[in-house]
Amino acid sequence: MVLSICKSMKETKGHDTIDSMFASRYAQAELPRFEIPTQETPKDVAYQIISDELMLDGNPRLNLASFVTTWMEPECDKLIMAALNKNYIDMDEYPITTELQDRCVNMVARLFNAPIGEGEQAVGAGTVGSSEAIMLAGLAFKRKWQLERKAAGKPWDKPNMVTGANVQVCWEKFARYFEVELREVTLKEDYYVMDPHRAVELVDENTICVCAILGSTYNGEFEDVQLLNDLLEKKNQELGLNVPIHVDAASGGFVVPFIYPDIVWDFRLPLVKSINVSGHKYGLVYAGIGWVVWRNKEDLPEELIFHVNYLGADQPTFTLNFSKGASQVIAQYYQLIRLGFNGYKSIMTNCAMNAKILTQAIENLGRFKILSKEVGVPLVAFSLLDSSNYTEFDISDGLRRYGWTVPAYTMAPDAQHVTLLRVVVREDFSRSLANRLVTDIKRVLDHFDARPPKLIEVVTAAVAQENREANLDLPTTPDAVKATAAFNDIVVEGHHGGKKKQQHGHGHGHHGRSHSHSHHGRSHSHHHSHSKDNHGKKPALHKMNGVC
Repeated sequence: MVLSICKSMKETKGHDTIDSMFASRYAQAELPRFEIPTQETPKDVAYQIISDELMLDGNPRLNLASFVTTWMEPECDKLIMAALNKNYIDMDEYPITTELQDRCVNMVARLFNAPIGEGEQAVGAGTVGSSEAIMLAGLAFKRKWQLERKAAGKPWDKPNMVTGANVQVCWEKFARYFEVELREVTLKEDYYVMDPHRAVELVDENTICVCAILGSTYNGEFEDVQLLNDLLEKKNQELGLNVPIHVDAASGGFVVPFIYPDIVWDFRLPLVKSINVSGHKYGLVYAGIGWVVWRNKEDLPEELIFHVNYLGADQPTFTLNFSKGASQVIAQYYQLIRLGFNGYKSIMTNCAMNAKILTQAIENLGRFKILSKEVGVPLVAFSLLDSSNYTEFDISDGLRRYGWTVPAYTMAPDAQHVTLLRVVVREDFSRSLANRLVTDIKRVLDHFDARPPKLIEVVTAAVAQENREANLDLPTTPDAVKATAAFNDIVVEGHHGGKKKQQHGHGHGHHGRSHSHSHHGRSHSHHHSHSKDNHGKKPALHKMNGVC
């Protein structure tokens, strides 16, 4: 109970009293939701009202849908709180924060083997996440391609770029917002990443770049950037092209260098010109920080860089945002110097081992097919071997009873008939939590196994509805049930009527597409598990703004 001391003479008749907020008028009156209230609200009351509502959010630590960091050391939390009122963009007033950002850029670029000499500065920028980083990298590719085409006297109005269909939605946003044709390499069953051979086939003189993903959002798999580089080099030489590669390392950029050093994917490959990575994923910083680095200055056209001086000094800037908090930049620098290479290596090794053990435990249940790879981002992606009686969406909903957020979603085209569940193994996902999750998955399976099969449920509901409408008693024998029109529609004619009723009966609220499969805490998977897109299919994860 929140207690506040009221000392108003009018309210207390001259005596100090202890007043319960929950007994006050503020607990009885409904506050406006969509307009600013006329009167002010006491600070403790405002705090209590908001904190009460936030109790209904999910537990971030149990949100296994998200790649985003949910725990940091208390010492770093203190640094974050101390810098909440700093505007990062005001570089003249906060020069040390600017220097910390530059140090981070150089550390990340060197981690990715950028060809930087001793004492040279890396080319890159801090962003609010990989989405902004990808936008900046795409703009650099588009502008450089346009300048080269103009200089050669060739048309420059129809740029395209090649990606896999499994890219995060920010690539589709970039293509739509900045008018670039997106050529997607579709997937197929048991091959859920971009095929480099098919990608290179789509390349032509108007291609501004090919995007490879180091850690697919769907199943954590790494695309073969080295093979892509070799095939693209060959095509460039044959056709006289100069098509580069961008690596979207949002999830894998802080994983591969530490535990898979033999994978060649970064600036060691000559066609890789830029890389983005999310500091707020396996960079181990709270949400709100990403990085983009370029191979060298020539890969970032100078005309995209703005210079402003109205904050006190000349400040070069290449961002889509302007004002933003400095806390996450400081937090990233803290993690880089606090952990060092060996610290990151230890954490990523633990994550990979926990993912491996969780994979084995889920596989041992005998009910699932594992779709993730042992070498990949630390996660477990899996689908039911038999979904005739219940689906992955049902399991996702069932796990919410135990506090878990485990997303269910469909693969990207042309593998959208595959539905899967995904558990992201983060730093704070311990072995004991993994064991508890497996126990709860088994409990959910046992619960659904104890229910009548779906067909029986559907027939029972349809027959009951038919008899209510006709004011008839319910049939009591199997032969009487078989004689009903509902049984004929559902069973004899291929379940068509039953499917419609089942879809209708399972609707728990329809909100169309959400911006993120994990954005709304407790409610997101529940809605997505039953909502449909315009083609009658459950919306694929890549059409949502993850979290990717």
